Amino acid sequence: MTSITKPKIAHPSLPRNELGLTRREYEGGMSTLCAGCGHDSITAAIVEACWGMSLKPEQLVKLSGIGCSSKTTAYFVSGAHGFNSVHGRMPSIASGANAANRELYYIGVSGDGDSLSIGLGQLAHAIRRNVNMLYLIENNGVYGLTKGQFSASADIGTKSKKGEANQQPPIDPVLLALTLGASFVGRGFSGDKRQLVPLIQAGLSHPGFAIIDVLSPCVTFNDHEGSTKSYAFTREHYHAAMEADFVPPSREIAVDYEEGSSTVVAMHDGSRVHLRKLDPDYDPSDRAEAYSYIDSKLKHGEYVTGLIHVSDGSGNEMHAVNKTSATPLNRIPYPKLSPGAGTLAKLMDRYR
Repeated sequence: MTSITKPKIAHPSLPRNELGLTRREYEGGMSTLCAGCGHDSITAAIVEACWGMSLKPEQLVKLSGIGCSSKTTAYFVSGAHGFNSVHGRMPSIASGANAANRELYYIGVSGDGDSLSIGLGQLAHAIRRNVNMLYLIENNGVYGLTKGQFSASADIGTKSKKGEANQQPPIDPVLLALTLGASFVGRGFSGDKRQLVPLIQAGLSHPGFAIIDVLSPCVTFNDHEGSTKSYAFTREHYHAAMEADFVPPSREIAVDYEEGSSTVVAMHDGSRVHLRKLDPDYDPSDRAEAYSYIDSKLKHGEYVTGLIHVSDGSGNEMHAVNKTSATPLNRIPYPKLSPGAGTLAKLMDRYR
């Protein structure tokens, strides 16, 4: 994918993170998306999240498939590793890269078309294998690159730009992820950076597959009256189940909420996600309750945002299940990777 290089001039007073880097050093090329596209807001949230976590750019791997959403990876953390795969196949590339080097952070950026149509089987197996990655779906309900046809996430009754109404039921990625057993499930809105940044940080720190469905209006083909993925509709109908704060392990947490109104979820690396509940009866650790809650709100045309479900995913994470080497494969000596013809012959004898 092509993008325009940004000038590397930064104001000397810009704040720096623990690595001494400014936010500018977590940016990528100039966006070629439509002005006002929700995807660019998500890019800004990713930049803020990575800068705030003081991630070394070379620690990050960014992957994508095909679509407007998949151009996003060109626009953040230019110093990271990257791979733009074919349509719907990004989860396979992410699985292979993760198997080879478990020490890196992986962000897969996809769209509702890339993930819920041609890539649905790939997404399902990445969740089933519990690949240790953050999977972001930039969900706008249409195929933007091919002029606005309905995608698999389009709601029944939503209207296209030309006035045609969609008659097919949608696939909701949050309900799908809960059904398949994902241990970190969230939903955000591109217009709510305050909520989205800590969600991204928590997803990157989660051991196992973390998925965040981000409602991201398409200003060209799906931001009109009658669309259920427009800015106006989303702002009127999104329902925050809770607000979240991500607290790195080295930073003290300050709680200023009334007793009983907040809860803390400990992550495997010592960091914490601080949740301020807006609905006092909602429990994000209960998968069945989360599914029922999301489903009931969708039936009333409301999108629930925030950290929808979280549980410990470290026990059945891909490397734990397959007992892979703790050392990345590219650092294992060749003789150990290839023990020779004699050992191979003994191994093959076991299958005769």
